[in-house]
Amino acid sequence: MPHLTIEYSANLAGFPEAQVLAALNQAVTASPEIADEADLKSRCVVHDSFAIGTAPEQRGFVHAQLRLLSGRTPEAKQDFSERIAAVLRRLTPRPTGLLVQLSVEIVDMDRPSYVKERL
Repeated sequence: MPHLTIEYSANLAGFPEAQVLAALNQAVTASPEIADEADLKSRCVVHDSFAIGTAPEQRGFVHAQLRLLSGRTPEAKQDFSERIAAVLRRLTPRPTGLLVQLSVEIVDMDRPSYVKERL
């Protein structure tokens, strides 16, 4: 815990995965809600096959999902959303003629059933 997944459309040429992950890890672990920076697991997933709406316009997307153990306040969740969105706004490529949609989602994981071990 937490788990951060960044999904993005393949038409965002040059998406700087390593830079995005490093910046996001810094932003998220700077939150007082995170006790141990080593608990954050982040990854990027690129989607070659995707559709956005029905119009013929060129579109792309970046979607971040942060999964946290349940029990955080709405204010803490909003803070995480803003931290993540700020990094993605700054680092997401904006190819000419491409409308890019950015979204951030915070998801509660069921605390009683979550298992985590360090091997």
